[in-house]
Amino acid sequence: MKYKRILLKLSGESLMGDKQYGIDNERVKQYAEDIKAVHSKGMEIAIVIGGGNIFRGLSAEKSGMDRAQADYMGMLATVINSMALQDALEKVGLKTRLLTAIKMEQICEPFIRRRAVRHLEKGRIVIFGAGTGNPYFTTDSAAALRAIEIKADVVLKGTRVDGIYTADPEKDPSAQKYDEITFKEVYEKDLNVMDMTAFTLCEENDLPIIVFDMNKTGNFMKITNGEEIGTLVRS
Repeated sequence: MKYKRILLKLSGESLMGDKQYGIDNERVKQYAEDIKAVHSKGMEIAIVIGGGNIFRGLSAEKSGMDRAQADYMGMLATVINSMALQDALEKVGLKTRLLTAIKMEQICEPFIRRRAVRHLEKGRIVIFGAGTGNPYFTTDSAAALRAIEIKADVVLKGTRVDGIYTADPEKDPSAQKYDEITFKEVYEKDLNVMDMTAFTLCEENDLPIIVFDMNKTGNFMKITNGEEIGTLVRS
């Protein structure tokens, strides 16, 4: 087993499937099945999900909303997504815990680092909601921070594309894919992997990132088996 403890970062948009907005239940079910397969090998899995399929703070700010207010609304959107994934995971027989950076006692536990680690050790899937609990920080930053706090071996960033390219492959058909790249090269080439705060956190703590296509069934398992799927970013 290549990794013992992993943090899986999913974008809110990934939960939309083919929809324009909201949550595609079939896509969430697929994720739950893939996560169950990996968990069955004894892997400890923590998850952070974005909220862009429901509400995006930066977009709201551009239309005139106060940035902090908009970001808090975005954090609540991530909790909705986290609850949807929690439900899907429990329907396939997994034990889960949802921990949020904003207290919501009726639906989840507050984030406490030692408690999160203990849940992982007991074999529960841990979902971190509400980002870092602070405005001006993205869920990428939350993923990097939580991964460092729980001493994860790697951040797996599940997206709609199968890795990092020289340009946007959805816009430029000549874009070339990187199988492996260093943090320094990402800076120099100005590639879009994560926001700079998240990326710097990973670099400073020597935490590798793998960007891969989570929408292709079986890719999550292949990565945890050590297959070279997606793009590895390392020191």
